[in-house]
Amino acid sequence: MLNVVCLMGRLGSDPELKYTPSQVPVTNFSIAVQRTYMPKNSTERPTDWIDIVAWRSTAEFITRYFRKGSMIIVQGSIQTRNYVDRDGNRRTAFEVVADNVFFGDSRRSSTDNAGPRFDSQLPPVAEEEAQPAFSNADDTDFEEIVGDDDLPF
Repeated sequence: MLNVVCLMGRLGSDPELKYTPSQVPVTNFSIAVQRTYMPKNSTERPTDWIDIVAWRSTAEFITRYFRKGSMIIVQGSIQTRNYVDRDGNRRTAFEVVADNVFFGDSRRSSTDNAGPRFDSQLPPVAEEEAQPAFSNADDTDFEEIVGDDDLPF
């Protein structure tokens, strides 16, 4: 079975780092994602608000580098949990548990309609790291695999 989700959207509020009673870092936030279609007689795509939860180092990373309006890419899985609300009604919550997150905004882009820039909060990147690295490989850089017995999988 497969339970994988990948979303790209903007944070609706600043993520807040919290801790469980056993001191495990966690953050909950929502992101706005647009649907791929535009309804007839409309000028905008519908927006869905998706609840995200992140744990441990992922939660710490998010709360350190992302703010309200930041574009974020979240890869994770969908999880459900049941609870009873204040009125005694049984409810089910659907949320994405974030396994990996990525920056959706360009560090080098200027402030535009896409949202605020947070370059001052990002770690510095050396110029040589910013450029893609390419290798000029030749035939001696590779080894032929003869049988499947040597494969680690």
